[in-house]
Amino acid sequence: MTSQRTRDRLVNRLREQGIKDEKVLDVIRKTPRHIFIDEALSHRAYEDTALPIGFNQTISQPFIVARMTESLLAEGPLKRVLEVGTGSGYQTSILAPLVGELFSVERIKPLQDKARQRLKMIGLRNVNLKHTDGGMGWAAKAPFDGILAACAPEEVPEELKQQLAIGGRLIIPVGGSDNQELKLVIRETETSFSTEVLECVKFVPLLSGTVR
Repeated sequence: MTSQRTRDRLVNRLREQGIKDEKVLDVIRKTPRHIFIDEALSHRAYEDTALPIGFNQTISQPFIVARMTESLLAEGPLKRVLEVGTGSGYQTSILAPLVGELFSVERIKPLQDKARQRLKMIGLRNVNLKHTDGGMGWAAKAPFDGILAACAPEEVPEELKQQLAIGGRLIIPVGGSDNQELKLVIRETETSFSTEVLECVKFVPLLSGTVR
C-alpha cells in the first residue's frame, strides 16, 4: 500500500480534482506519506482523506495540502515562508522543497518532536521548527513572503497579517467548527490587505497556549 504505483494513483486523483501545479504534484508523488502517520493506519496513507495523528489533531487530506500549497505559490517561488501548525510534518515536507527557507511553529511538543525526526529522515535541511503558540506566528523571523496555516482561527489573527512582507500571501482556514472557509489574504501595502475566499474546508481549531 506504500508502493510508487499507489502514490501515482493519488497524484492522478489530485490532478482530476483540479490541481495543476506539476511541481506540487511531483513533491507529493515523491513524499512517503505513510511515515507521517501511525503504523496501524499506514495502509490508508495514500487515500485522499484526513487521518488522526493524536492529541485531537489530523494529517490533512492530500487534496487540501496540494490546494493550499498551489495557492500559496501561485505567483511564483517564495524565499521565506511560515507554517502555522507543523502537526505530523507532512504539509511541512511538501512545502519545504518548493520554498527557500521554511519556518514552522507547533504548540504540541510531542507532535513537533516526531515531525522533527521524520523531516530529518527524509533529508529536509531548510526547515526551522519552534514550539510556540501558532496564532502569534514567529515575529523574530518576519517578514515572510508567504504564511500557510493548518488550523482554523475564528478570525484571521492580526499578528500573522503583520508578519507578511508587502505582496506576501497568507493561506488560512477561518471560521468555527461548522462553517470554515479557506482564505487567501495578500498584503497590498503597509496598511491594506485583500482577501479572497478559495473554498469551504474543515480544519481543527487554532488554539492558544502550548502543550508539553
